[in-house]
Amino acid sequence: MKILLTGGNGFVGKHLQTKLYDHTLVLTSHGNILGNSPKYFKKTISSKESFADCLRGVEVVIHTAARVHKMNDLSENPLAEFMETNCFGTLNLARQAADFGVKRFIFLSSIKVNGERTQRNKSFRFDDERKGEDDYAKSKAQAELGLLKIAAETQLEVVIIRPPLVYGPGVKANFAALLKLASKNLPLPLGSVENKRGFVAVDNLVSLIVTCIDHPKAANQLFLVSDDSDMSTSELFTIMVNAFGKKARLVKISPSFLKGFARLIGKKPMIDRLCDDLRLDIEHTKDSLDWTPVVSTAEGVKLCVPKRITSK
Repeated sequence: MKILLTGGNGFVGKHLQTKLYDHTLVLTSHGNILGNSPKYFKKTISSKESFADCLRGVEVVIHTAARVHKMNDLSENPLAEFMETNCFGTLNLARQAADFGVKRFIFLSSIKVNGERTQRNKSFRFDDERKGEDDYAKSKAQAELGLLKIAAETQLEVVIIRPPLVYGPGVKANFAALLKLASKNLPLPLGSVENKRGFVAVDNLVSLIVTCIDHPKAANQLFLVSDDSDMSTSELFTIMVNAFGKKARLVKISPSFLKGFARLIGKKPMIDRLCDDLRLDIEHTKDSLDWTPVVSTAEGVKLCVPKRITSK
């Protein structure tokens, strides 16, 4: 089976390459093309790009490329740029894929399409209304709707996957920052944080994507994915500290106080992510595909920690 993978230099894309190397053509828009292999194509995901030279003979497209969140985004019109890449570029690729007879198009969306947080004791479901709040989520939501329309009008089968925060070896951004704090085992004011959030180890996400390549029940379906173990930020941090061979030191401070203080110093979004709920119900995914996560959160976090720096 010939597979076209977009976002080859991205976090998820690199892990997928390792899993699918012998079967995959890789499309990347930045960074170095690995060697002179004809397996690699340098393309921009946009509404104008032609993908004819990399779609011939392809049976499945796995589309992980996207314009992602940027701190201090200086774009004059961020929504327009998100839409150009994540929506119009995606739909351009999908239409060309349908024209070339590609059988299946797997689209990596985001749980942010459901929303930024869940209510207490509630979980996001695959059939919830789309309520994305920021420009990134709106662009992903519109791409989903466009893909389903293309699927209805052509023979192209569409699979949509919505992950929460993805972590694993080489992870960056907020998860990496929390890992760094865990390695130093500094006391953190998270002892009273009892929220519940879903995360997904990159091994679990890759496992689900690979399952969706040819599973008959994946066609034209939408799946949520996680480690299937929503947990509090304090529980996650404890797992991180334990992965370094240490015992967590958590200070009990009211989450409402933390949020108030964060508002004063301009860090409200960061503290909200640490304290709010974001729960996922993945029963539809497990039941439809007879799939379960291949690693636990504790196992996934441990894989992020180089063995040479763990304590004995």
